[in-house]
Amino acid sequence: MKKLWGRRVTRILAVPVILGLLAVLLPWGWILIASAGRVHDATDVADAPETPVALVLGAGLQGGRPRPYLAARLDAAKDLYDSGQVRVLLVSGDNRTHAYDEPTAMRDYLVGAGVPTEAIVLDFAGRDTYDSCQRAHRIFGVDKVTVISQSYHVGRAVALCRAAGMTTNGVGDTSMRSRYPRQWWIGWTREKLANIKAVGDVVTGRDPVLGQPESSVQDALANGAR
Repeated sequence: MKKLWGRRVTRILAVPVILGLLAVLLPWGWILIASAGRVHDATDVADAPETPVALVLGAGLQGGRPRPYLAARLDAAKDLYDSGQVRVLLVSGDNRTHAYDEPTAMRDYLVGAGVPTEAIVLDFAGRDTYDSCQRAHRIFGVDKVTVISQSYHVGRAVALCRAAGMTTNGVGDTSMRSRYPRQWWIGWTREKLANIKAVGDVVTGRDPVLGQPESSVQDALANGAR
């Protein structure tokens, strides 16, 4: 009787464990498949296909300036622009309060690094990766894009941008792994949970903050941004 009871308890306990594993592994599997062959290393941007637009995702400010993780993404975007791989940089971040303005800080950093202002377009409502991808396509009319982030995150960004309707490649920064190993590991771990939210957003078709379509990306391209 004790053995039978023990087997029943084991089966009961196994169910939530199996469901939890599936909840993590299935979204991860979807992202691996959706991004396979589409992610390139920021150390060799020449590997990335040419696209009209690069989408740079926000990653936080400190003292009004990009944190190191965000600065690394912006450096990769500048490399893509300088090499002629992209012609316009769409910087997408959070600006839900006047005191916190990621896109403007991102633009200022790029301009300070030598990128022309006319080659930079700001998205002030990129509150998360899903929102940034959806808005790039639905608000800014982008159909083909290179999305830039850290390497552990860029696969999810590629998958979400593809789900939004864009032909997408990704460039992933790895420089922060050796500089901030603890934060990198934390980010890598959190990413597995964020994958679950990503699938939920795609399945439910959640709308981000929207508004009127903007022609700023097309204008920049038409006005000679290379």
